[in-house]
Amino acid sequence: MNKKELRNKYKEMRSRFSEEEIDDLSMDIANNLLKISIWEQSFYHIFLSIQNKKEINTEFMLHILQGKDKNIVVSKSNFGDNTLEHILLTDGTILKLNSWGIPEPTDGIPIPESKIEVVFVPLLAFDQKGNRVGYGKGFYDKFLSKCNPKTIKIGFSFFPPEKDIKGVLPTDIRLDYCVTPLNVYTFN
Repeated sequence: MNKKELRNKYKEMRSRFSEEEIDDLSMDIANNLLKISIWEQSFYHIFLSIQNKKEINTEFMLHILQGKDKNIVVSKSNFGDNTLEHILLTDGTILKLNSWGIPEPTDGIPIPESKIEVVFVPLLAFDQKGNRVGYGKGFYDKFLSKCNPKTIKIGFSFFPPEKDIKGVLPTDIRLDYCVTPLNVYTFN
């Protein structure tokens, strides 16, 4: 399937989940995340869930990062040029929903892409090679292209991988791992 077909398929599949199912599956993903050897790093970028899109609840992952005393970085979207600004999440950070329903920091300490060592990447679908399908705006591919080549890229998915995604572009950045409720997939 191509990206557009996969977007439609996985949005529809996610729409069937109840809030309780999302929380249960997200907890399973968080527990599987603990199996990956990434915890010696310092700066972790995490996306904050868009509830009305029935995304994985990343609060469980946030608790893990806070419990391990990591530097947590979240983003603020610029819809003019589809880029992200990265802000250190602190106890004093104020989050507000933007017009798309994405929780974002109102202000804070900017963090350059070069400092970020692990990125948790949102997605709708992924394949057995580590390619991913997002919402199609290119925010994360632009962001990841500015990161250090050694930055670890980890997707979260409720579903197992597709065999293949048709129409992958040279500018599409592949994942290193994808964590599902049942498995951890490794691509490098």
